[in-house]
Amino acid sequence: MFIADHAIIMAAGMGIRMRPLTDKIPKPLVKVNGTAMIETIIQGLHSQHIEEIYIVVGYQKEKFQFLTEKYPHITLVENPYYQTRNNISSMYAVREHIPNAMMVDGDQVIYNREILDPTFERSGYSAAFRKEGVSEWMAVLDEEGIIKDCIVETNSAGWQLLGVSRWNLEDGTRLKEQLEYEYEVKKNYGSYWDNLPLLYYRDTYQLGVKEAQYTDILEIDSFEDLCNIDPSYKTYGQGI
Repeated sequence: MFIADHAIIMAAGMGIRMRPLTDKIPKPLVKVNGTAMIETIIQGLHSQHIEEIYIVVGYQKEKFQFLTEKYPHITLVENPYYQTRNNISSMYAVREHIPNAMMVDGDQVIYNREILDPTFERSGYSAAFRKEGVSEWMAVLDEEGIIKDCIVETNSAGWQLLGVSRWNLEDGTRLKEQLEYEYEVKKNYGSYWDNLPLLYYRDTYQLGVKEAQYTDILEIDSFEDLCNIDPSYKTYGQGI
């Protein structure tokens, strides 16, 4: 059994699909029913006794500063390339902290804090089994529960990856080294960081899934989605 002793929250992106709201505020700081998305993550991590948290920021980075004053043990790490490179650049910025970490996408709302449980048997992802086809990142498992394939946004059934992953010392160190090679040597600036363990170098890992429910956590993809979840936004911008 392994235990993640710190967390990394990815929060550097521009949240283009949430405009016009994100013209004024980074997507992770958007409040959903009264609480900023990223604060549901921070509070959830604290409930699981994880206080050392690194937040990768970029777009409107100064607006995250209050979090370091409100919550102890938070460190902001800047990604200066958030606008021109994919999120591999965010993971590169925080690569020294990957071993023994839990990774969480910052533009999600936590509904069940148990999804942030730091214990795990294999490095890998929180996932929910979906019988119906969904257009998400879907893991295919072998008989031993190891991820043998990943199908990306093709309306498939299977294990939906939920934006939370955990990495032990060995696998986290391996991921750091692969990240440095892709970023520094190959100049691969256009990839998602998850492509490395799930696609490019999958055979170098034995990744598993930590079972959860898809309702435990919610990624809000668009302003329309936000309005459906928090009706107060339906009148946003009226009268301006």
